[in-house]
Amino acid sequence: MKQRKQFLVGVLMSILAMIACTGDGSSGGGINLGNTVTIEMVYGSEKEDWLVPLVEQYNNQRNQTPEGATIRVEAVPIGSIESANGIIDGTLQPTIWSPASSLYIPVANAEWRAANGEDLVLGDPNDLVLSPVVIAMWRPMAEALGWPEASIGWADIAELATSEEGWAAYGFPEWGCFKLGHTHPEFSNSGITSIIAQTYAGAGLQRDLDVSNVEDPAVRAFVGDVQKSLIHYGRSTGFFARRMFAGGPSYLSAAILYENLIVAQETERLAGRSQQLPVVAIYPEEGTFWSNHPYAILNAPWVTDEQRVAAEMFEAFLLAEPQQQQALQFGFRPADPSIPLGAPLNADHGVDINQPQTVLEVPDADVIVSISQMWREVKKPVDLVVVMDISGSMRGQKIASARTSLIQFIDLLADRDRLEIILFDDDLITLTELSPLGEKRAEVIQRVSGVIEDGDTRLYDAIQLGYDRVETVGDPNHIRALVVLSDGDDTASTLLFEPLLAQVANVSEGGDSTKIFTIAFGANANRDILSRISDSTGARMYEGDPDTINEVYIEISTFF
Repeated sequence: MKQRKQFLVGVLMSILAMIACTGDGSSGGGINLGNTVTIEMVYGSEKEDWLVPLVEQYNNQRNQTPEGATIRVEAVPIGSIESANGIIDGTLQPTIWSPASSLYIPVANAEWRAANGEDLVLGDPNDLVLSPVVIAMWRPMAEALGWPEASIGWADIAELATSEEGWAAYGFPEWGCFKLGHTHPEFSNSGITSIIAQTYAGAGLQRDLDVSNVEDPAVRAFVGDVQKSLIHYGRSTGFFARRMFAGGPSYLSAAILYENLIVAQETERLAGRSQQLPVVAIYPEEGTFWSNHPYAILNAPWVTDEQRVAAEMFEAFLLAEPQQQQALQFGFRPADPSIPLGAPLNADHGVDINQPQTVLEVPDADVIVSISQMWREVKKPVDLVVVMDISGSMRGQKIASARTSLIQFIDLLADRDRLEIILFDDDLITLTELSPLGEKRAEVIQRVSGVIEDGDTRLYDAIQLGYDRVETVGDPNHIRALVVLSDGDDTASTLLFEPLLAQVANVSEGGDSTKIFTIAFGANANRDILSRISDSTGARMYEGDPDTINEVYIEISTFF
């Protein structure tokens, strides 16, 4: 044992001597013995497929700073607006911020400057890859509007959205009404770019948009007209792409996506892995924005000089020609304009590399904030029925967190939204009927705060009642939805599961059908049953518990 200890001490002394000789933590041959600089990058998930293998490649190369520290990159995909909010409130402290576009940088700078006296992002960061924000539309529908000979824009969308005839006005009554999807502007880059572009179109401008334009009643009316065609909102641009390409034209006529997502879908279709109709990119004639994926090294106190140098070296790697060439295969346009654009960026994949012809100017921060507020006031309302389990199995922390989180969810809804709440144990209790929330908000919150648990679980009967209420009382011109929270199996309903599923799965209206979002609350919830119900309506099931239920409700609220 004594000899083993002496051997380990000798090895340790040798290592220390080697470090002392180099003076910088690395050996004379460049082998690093522990001096590492880690840089964290939070980025828009749209470029994940391109970026992840490059991060791995860079880390495997064990690149070093001039001082000899090995650079390690940690990259985390986070929504652009979500990451901005996290950086501003300090819950995220990355070295590099790479949102989907530069659009939110003025707002982030304004908020950071108010708190810290200087900008969060200095100067104009370099772009990593490019993809314009487009209206993705099924090719037959685009052709019905005159594409590709005729330019299509937001004015056409507004006209379709408000037309009583819908697609019948273009000779295709079998297509029904026009159905559009875009993400929630307060959670997603493509959502905020959508409503800013709509505001520009309503004002007849391409630059110099100001708050007075946003407050113009005609502009507000124009944006409101476009919003009438929305089937619902959402948190993720990728979610809308998946829903559109899975559900087909009956679910969505069009969605606001990034060009690269159309390239990805058409690549699947051309390879025989998708049986959907062809989809094409419409570049709005009034103008659009680039999703330019800026590489912003943050001007924040947690970013050290060493990390800044390392971040600059990683940036040079991403902008080098081999890495830029790789962006093409994922449908992105390289930031380097000297790299020629070729397949899959071509007409066969639904895109036009000569577009967009008009790129809109990024407005000032106060204008962007004003547009977001305006959208809140003109957006499509929701008719929502919340169906909540108050059976005996909900006792204790479950019912306490269910009450608190429901109140917080109610706070996320607008006054124009209509709300009904149905509680169920072995009875069905309508806490408040479907009516505008603004006139009863305080009363509803007071009633919810006093909910108690007892009895068995009439889950299926409660869902049927909620669904019938939305279908019979709900406004077909509103988003219509149920949110169902349950922590266990049905034990007391007269209705069986299969007849319930057959009723709610009536999706003849496609994307306009009533959506049922279910929450499997706790370990004993029947996830299979709840998932089948949600999936059949084009919605989704969430898993939650007392610690995560608030986040679940926030996620669901992005659809409204």
